[in-house]
Amino acid sequence: MVTRAEVSPKLEHKGYNRGLILGLTMAESMLLLVFCLLLVAAAMITAERRHRVNAEQRLVRLEQQNKELSAQLVEAQGKLAGTITSADRAKFESEWRELVSTRQVIDRLKMNDASPADLEKLAAVSKVFARNNVPLDQAPGKLEEMLKGNIQPHEWPPIINLSEAGGYYFTSGSAALTPAFESKLETSIADQIADNLERYKVDVVEVIGHTDEQRVARSTSNLDDASIGVIDGRLPVEALQPADNAGLGLARAIAVANVLKANAKLKDVTVLPMSAAQLVVPGDKLTAGQAGDVQERRRIEIRIRRRAESLQP
Repeated sequence: MVTRAEVSPKLEHKGYNRGLILGLTMAESMLLLVFCLLLVAAAMITAERRHRVNAEQRLVRLEQQNKELSAQLVEAQGKLAGTITSADRAKFESEWRELVSTRQVIDRLKMNDASPADLEKLAAVSKVFARNNVPLDQAPGKLEEMLKGNIQPHEWPPIINLSEAGGYYFTSGSAALTPAFESKLETSIADQIADNLERYKVDVVEVIGHTDEQRVARSTSNLDDASIGVIDGRLPVEALQPADNAGLGLARAIAVANVLKANAKLKDVTVLPMSAAQLVVPGDKLTAGQAGDVQERRRIEIRIRRRAESLQP
């Protein structure tokens, strides 16, 4: 009789570690993740609460300052009401309206790209009208009359500032003219100069070159040798190599002067190139020191005048 050996069941352990992450079961891992998220949320809520508290404190301070300023204003108004006369009050209100109107005019000019130099020139023109007892609202009609009757030819020549005639500035350290700049000189600027020469009976055009206060990165200059050759047309403007701002301003003036000299409308005119270097800022003021790259200072000004009578041929 054959006996069957009893076979004891074998335990398998292959699936025992399934679902473990770093020694934790899946459920434990999920609990840990939720705990971390709660910590992050708590930190964000705390930071937001701190920001809100700080904002509320700033608001309270601003409200307190507003109350103090309002109280000071009421006190000042009370003092003013007790001391100012009716005539002074009317004068004050009139001057205040004029101030507000002037501010509105200035804001409109700035919106139309008017520069501080433009405003200074407008102020100078206003003074001229005031000296001649001409109200500003009558200025357009009186201007032609003033030019014809009270001002002799050549005594009030215009100044053509090319930096304000369309944004024609020089590249830093350069005297080269852009094609647009040269085209402007050959057309509208030349026409303007010719018209003014005839109007004021003058025959000398001064071309003044300006620079900013950046140092010229060149140790030697050839202007003593080359400038006359460039003016005569034997050398190109690019041949000029200035070593300082005085020379750079002169090179820019020569570049513009050569274009004007070649224009048939200005054939009987003496064109004189000059340099103001870095000394004069826009608005005809001496510089107090303004270093750096300042595009508005790299400009040309054209002035017209009559030749001195002692030098007339």
